[in-house]
Order: sequence, then C-alpha cells, then structure tokens
Amino acid sequence: MVTLVVATTIDPASIGPASALLAMPGWHPGPFVQDIPSFVNGEVRLLKHDNSIVKEDNLDKRWEDATGEVADEVIFLSRHTAVSNRPALTVHPIGVPHLGEDETPPSGGKPGWAGPPNPRIGPWLRLLKTIAETHNLIPEFEVTLEATHHGPVVNTPTMFVEIGSTEEYWKRQDAAQVIALLLWEGLALGGRSGVGNWNRKGVWVGHLLSGYSLPMEDPSDIKVGNRTNDIGGTWKQAIKVSFEATQSAFPGGEILAHLDNKSFKSWQKNAITSFLAEQNIKIGRPGDFY
Repeated sequence: MVTLVVATTIDPASIGPASALLAMPGWHPGPFVQDIPSFVNGEVRLLKHDNSIVKEDNLDKRWEDATGEVADEVIFLSRHTAVSNRPALTVHPIGVPHLGEDETPPSGGKPGWAGPPNPRIGPWLRLLKTIAETHNLIPEFEVTLEATHHGPVVNTPTMFVEIGSTEEYWKRQDAAQVIALLLWEGLALGGRSGVGNWNRKGVWVGHLLSGYSLPMEDPSDIKVGNRTNDIGGTWKQAIKVSFEATQSAFPGGEILAHLDNKSFKSWQKNAITSFLAEQNIKIGRPGDFY
C-alpha cells in the first residue's frame, strides 16, 4: 500500500510545494503512468502531470494498473481561490454530491459523487497550523478547513492541500516550503512517526457541506411541520452520499453529524434534523467534537 501525492506543473501552488518536497532527501525516479512521471521515496509516490489538477480522474486506479501497487490514499497539491483574496493554507475533502445527473460539474468530479475523505484531514490541519506558526506565516496566512468541493474522481481516501488565494501567494516560496514540510513530517519521510493515524479524543473529520451543497427549495407556501419530502432540492442526496463516503473511509467508526445552527433558517434545520433521524445518522453535541 502506497501514498500518492499528485501535483501539476501548470499551477504554481502545486508545483512549488512538490519541487520543495522533491528537493528533500531520499527521492528517486519511479515508473510512468501513461505519460505522467513519478518519483519514489519509501512508501510515497509523487506524480507530476501537466494538466488541470481537477480533471485527471482515477489516478489511484491508473497507478495500480500501471505498477501493481495499491494506493491507500491520495493527496493533491493545488491553489485555493477566494473572493476575499486573503492568503490562506487550506485542506479539504472532495466531491460534488449535490449535483444532479443532468448537471455538469464546473471543476471536475461527477454528479452526485463524493470521494472518501482522507483520515489525515483533521490531524494535518493542526500540524499545518503548527508548521505555519513556526515559519512565521501566521497571522498573515489563515489556516483553515474548507468545505467539500470539486474533483477529480478517485475512489481512495483523498484530500487537497492548497495555498491561496491569489497568484502572489500561489508563488510564495515560504508557503510552498510549509506545505512541503507538512508532507515531509506528516508522511514520516524524515524517518519519524507520521501524522495521520492518530487523532485527538478519537475525533476525525469527514465531509463538510456548505450551503450551496445543500440546495433546498424554500417551502414558503407549505405549512410548517410537513414532512421533509415536501422540501425539494438535492440536499438529501448530498447528505446521504457524503455520509456513505465518510463511512467508507472510517470502517467501524461512529459517524456523527455536526450542524452549524447559525447557518440555517429554522425550516432548514428542522428538515435536515428530521432527515438525519430518518437515516439513523446521529447528531453530535459540541462536547463530542472537542
């Protein structure tokens, strides 16, 4: 079982950290996946392609077909964009679980799909903050967890690690070095214990669904108290798909939902709460997550 790290040469926030990582000891050339070169260091395989990071689907399966090695996780390096333009270092799971079959994903993936979230997301968010503080990137850079979005399609536990939010910051060498150190330390490439198989209070992080991933038709003309079936939109699909993907990434784990009550109107909260109960998905209390 190996870890795949994927970078693209057309994105400075991707190739920058990849180049910084490859400059560290222990790497040597590996096999090609079609025309994509790879580099090997212990149980880590770094792939460096020349296409959009969200469009190269099924790299986990393509790697296995080409090499016979099974990838048990995939980590993508990419740029982050935000309306605020604030400099940021982010991690997040991937998928577009809210899209209908007739919709075209704007940034990769496939409609109604969510990738299994990588169990490293929670531990690495904390490690990333520690490394960023040590290298004096905080408070200039925000270290944050993003909601589930975009592709590419994979079937292996996956996460994105990103630098944002404008070209000026995508090219920052100090930010690239911090991301490289996150992988170096987190994957134990330096020979020490890696970060990812441990967690705080037994809590990991799965999918995060923002408002746009829970499209709900306003039932303004429906009496309060009616069944959740009366509220249209693909919100139930998004919840179910994300729950099942999270469950697949944590076999034997207890999956709890967390609701940010301030983000919902009362009718939305009531509908979601009722649907979670119908699906036998437990809602955690604040103390369950801290």
